[in-house]
Amino acid sequence: MSSLASNDDQDQAGIPYLSALCKAAGDELRLQILRVLQRDAFGVLELAQMFAIRQPAMSHHLKVLAKAGLVVTRKEGTFIFYRRNINDGSELALLREQIFTQLDTCDLPSKVLAEVVRIHERRAATSKIFFGKNAEGFRQQQDLIASYSLYGDAVLELLEPERQKGATSVLEIGPGEGELLVALAPRFEQVIALDNASAMLERAKALVGVKSCTNIRFILGDTASKAAAKISVDCTTLNMVLHHVATPAAMLKDIYQLLKPGGTLVVTELCQHDQDWVRDTCGDLWLGFCPEELGIWAQESGFKEGESVYMAQRNGFKVQLRKFHKEASTLQNRQQ
Repeated sequence: MSSLASNDDQDQAGIPYLSALCKAAGDELRLQILRVLQRDAFGVLELAQMFAIRQPAMSHHLKVLAKAGLVVTRKEGTFIFYRRNINDGSELALLREQIFTQLDTCDLPSKVLAEVVRIHERRAATSKIFFGKNAEGFRQQQDLIASYSLYGDAVLELLEPERQKGATSVLEIGPGEGELLVALAPRFEQVIALDNASAMLERAKALVGVKSCTNIRFILGDTASKAAAKISVDCTTLNMVLHHVATPAAMLKDIYQLLKPGGTLVVTELCQHDQDWVRDTCGDLWLGFCPEELGIWAQESGFKEGESVYMAQRNGFKVQLRKFHKEASTLQNRQQ
């Protein structure tokens, strides 16, 4: 009897959760909010702006979605961002995934899409303006968090197996002052540096000029720009860049397209932290990322996960080095 009662209690306990989920997903506005949160996180003010409703009303909808387990919150210093609850291992995870899958086939109103674009543009402009004004102090700002000397050799070590397998071209996105470019030049036939801040690109060019590296090409733009569209490389490195990017998940999708079949991406990034001062001092848009979140974004972009290395800093930051692979083409797989 006690076992049967326990099962009955468990079944009854699941009904309120299922009811809350169905109620939350039964509202058109809340479904649109979930659609917007497909691959991005937004604050309550940003979401209120997108849907042209007052903040208290948006907060109510987000509370309903959170109670149903459809969204989770992420605290970024004094800010709170909302994103989809991708997988918490609960019994309703499959139903939630089915809702999201069906939802992602639906289109959003053009006015909402326009607001999303404006918010992304505002985020990107904030980062670009910061680096335009602070290019000369970049090294000092970077050293406050994680200097190139911490991760530079580890990045080269992760790239070495690809070079030995025949990789001849590499792209560095956001090369900073160019230290890694100088190390990549003798190892690869073709090296490309891509940055959307002209002041930072000029500083990298200056160091490369001093070191007389002649096989490095510099491109001004971001991964979604026309300037980057023709790039096709064997390897890409992305070091301490994602936390400055308006749409990190979208950048990973862009990088996937820039890589040749069988290509490799090496990411150096901060783990999630609570040191809010980096927003003003270092121009960070995000306070790092949890490894699971980064892995999910990469997987959704098409990548397969490879090696991972984690480094703890005395200043309280933790750095993650992640290696991701783009699968080779079907023809290449058959030949192998």
